[in-house]
Amino acid sequence: MMNIVVTGGTKGIGRGIIELFAGKGFNIFTCARNGQDLISIKEELEAKYPALQIYTQTCDMGIKAEVQELAKIINTTFDTINILVNNAGLFLPGTLSDESEGTFEKLMNINLAGSYHLTRGLLPMLKKTPGSHIFNICSTASITAYTNGGSYCISKFALLGFSKVLREELKPEGVKVTSILPGATLTDSWAGTTIPADRFMQPEDIAQAVYDCFQLKSVVVEELLMRPMKGDI
Repeated sequence: MMNIVVTGGTKGIGRGIIELFAGKGFNIFTCARNGQDLISIKEELEAKYPALQIYTQTCDMGIKAEVQELAKIINTTFDTINILVNNAGLFLPGTLSDESEGTFEKLMNINLAGSYHLTRGLLPMLKKTPGSHIFNICSTASITAYTNGGSYCISKFALLGFSKVLREELKPEGVKVTSILPGATLTDSWAGTTIPADRFMQPEDIAQAVYDCFQLKSVVVEELLMRPMKGDI
């Protein structure tokens, strides 16, 4: 049985990934800041998939000490890690000139540093697991700056850079690295929007793309750019 670790797995893209991989027979380890959300997803998955092992841990991915503790817990929970999905992230709109003080640090910590520290903590196990795969959930904001994107765009550009470095370093180790760059996806970040739902991608489609990339044997999808059928919003 295979094991997958997904950060920010209780909602949106992370939730979609967890539900798909649980259906494929993967043991699950996920984290989030909201403990009640973790209890809910654990209970739902255990009821639906009683043969699987479902692990959860509260963690603020923007706090280094908590991320490092999370890595230690995962290392004592699993003997192997087949897939790591660095999904946890935060969007705060604004321009560099008017966003609130501390926005840059907050977004860089959650959207970049958390993935950096968790990946470092899990690399020894990933390296010893044949066919292991790291997915970094980037964004179209990783390649296209836009007004009101502010520090969010900066953090996502940086996450793609992190992913590229990982890819180069891990080639000799046999660990695959894929950057997923989704456009507008219907998640809580768009809560309250009046934009029609058919203008968005669905988390389930992002999850399917992750699974399909993992299934490939002789190639690595280094970057996968995904946009809504009708184009960007």
